[in-house]
Amino acid sequence: MTQTAENKQQVRFLEVDADQAGQRVDNFLRTALKGVPKSLIYRILRKGEIRVNKKRVKPDTRLQTGDLVRIPPLRTAERGESAPVGQGLAEHLADSILYESDSLLIINKPAGLAVHGGSGVTLGLIEALRQLRPDCRFLELVHRLDRDTSGCILVAKKRSMLRHLHAALREHQVQKIYHALVVGRWSARCTRVDAPLKRFELKSGERIVRVHPEGKASVTGFRVLRRYGDLATLIEARPRTGRTHQIRVHTQFAGHPIVGDPKYTPDEDNNRFRQLGIRRLLLHAARLELKLPDGAPLRIDAPLDAATAAALEQLAATPKPE
Repeated sequence: MTQTAENKQQVRFLEVDADQAGQRVDNFLRTALKGVPKSLIYRILRKGEIRVNKKRVKPDTRLQTGDLVRIPPLRTAERGESAPVGQGLAEHLADSILYESDSLLIINKPAGLAVHGGSGVTLGLIEALRQLRPDCRFLELVHRLDRDTSGCILVAKKRSMLRHLHAALREHQVQKIYHALVVGRWSARCTRVDAPLKRFELKSGERIVRVHPEGKASVTGFRVLRRYGDLATLIEARPRTGRTHQIRVHTQFAGHPIVGDPKYTPDEDNNRFRQLGIRRLLLHAARLELKLPDGAPLRIDAPLDAATAAALEQLAATPKPE
């Protein structure tokens, strides 16, 4: 019989380290077996092909430090595999590292790059990082940014850091500060929008978020940073809650949608700013403030990309209507 690369795969044994201890075995396998369908993982668990210390286990079995996990030969699904990382993206991500330790990576994510693959996206930030860092046993997103939003994003390199930051996010101990360019003249007196948000699905299948009395409580703080006459305003946004599209919908609700937003900003506004050189959703995760597990404070600032910064300076020089 002809041997293929899949035939040649062999039984593997993975030893559980202290950082992985306490996990359910199914969650351990989903992290260890990237590219293997979840349904296959549960099937081999049911069939007893996964052994821990030579014993059959159930999906909810908790692992301990030093446990030896037997993994049978598996084929990964070719469909949906991540595209290879091009040299240009690899270099860009290398230049976009804002902070790195043995347990945490903070990236200045470029606009237009999804944080993970799926829904027609073959390569996201996390898949690219896993390709570029094959020696990292653990790389997981701590939170998410919309595809067209740029700026600070946290990636845990250890499960202990992921747990720490998830707890900090739940307890509102991570400060996220965004910069956004909005249409028109934002009033300095508008420092807070408190409006509940609810998700809807349109007949076309598009998902959209709207202010709705039956929505979830949502609060964002705002501050004016710079004015461009009556044409636009650069504002700071501090979300107090973490709802989908929160800043985008709250600015729209305030009467000043974000420049370049294809979902919540009128086409005529986006077209006008496109002619002025701004061709993207201008929402940027500019700063993160948090505490590390040892209590040390960490503040990270992410600069705007050069092209967007230049477009803003050009906007400042644009003659304003009398």
